[in-house]
Amino acid sequence: MRRKCVLVTGAGTGIGRGIALELASRGYRVAIHYSRSSDGARSAAAEITAKGGHAEIFRADFRDIDEVRRLATAATDYLGGLDVLVNNAGITANLPFERISPEQFATLYDVNIRAMFFLTQALLPALENARGTVVNITSIHAYEGMREHTAYAGTKGAIVAFTRALAVELAPRGIRVNGVAPGCVHVENYATAIPGFSPEAAGDLIPVGFCGTPADIAQVVAFLASEHARYILGQVLIVDGGTTAWMPFHKGFTGPTTNRFGSGYIPGL
Repeated sequence: MRRKCVLVTGAGTGIGRGIALELASRGYRVAIHYSRSSDGARSAAAEITAKGGHAEIFRADFRDIDEVRRLATAATDYLGGLDVLVNNAGITANLPFERISPEQFATLYDVNIRAMFFLTQALLPALENARGTVVNITSIHAYEGMREHTAYAGTKGAIVAFTRALAVELAPRGIRVNGVAPGCVHVENYATAIPGFSPEAAGDLIPVGFCGTPADIAQVVAFLASEHARYILGQVLIVDGGTTAWMPFHKGFTGPTTNRFGSGYIPGL
């Protein structure tokens, strides 16, 4: 029986890596996209092949639409088609509203939503041929406000609206589109952005009592990609341990933050 095929963007680290590993464990052939260092992507592919799976890595700078389109071609050539597209790649960045430059704003929107839009467009023939599935990764920042996240949250809100509208348009063509909005998930860049970050301390602020892991998100993505979710369409599942369900009556919104996401990705950070 033919193995199903998936392209996971931003899969060298964090949530994307977790998704790639989980789908590989379920028998998928995996195309692993990365944008900068190949180390994480190579180690993920090596882990998959060591367990008898099939994976290959592909680099593309998501600020460049030509590279986005080349990724679509290269990945489908390797996979021999496409059953599932997981649009995970994105940049987290925070800056005070008045200091955001047009270049920084453009970088966030180019990587977080424009690339997703045009990659999905380029892969439409393959997805339609397979009656495939698209899973877009957004964030709870699309639903709740946080200081210094105006540009970032805007991209995540755009993904929610894009997911809903695209799902309605593509459903008659046999393609299901849904999304996942993770809450706090312990990934590598937390240690860089938040000195002394403790997943245990973060868990104390989450109703479920612990910080999420990439595997928690990967399980939900795998479900949405499967036939078990055949009656779910145009939805974004919030996977946040209850974060958006509680009312945080404290003054955390009144002062500046010392945490800095986006260093090395966003110009000027």
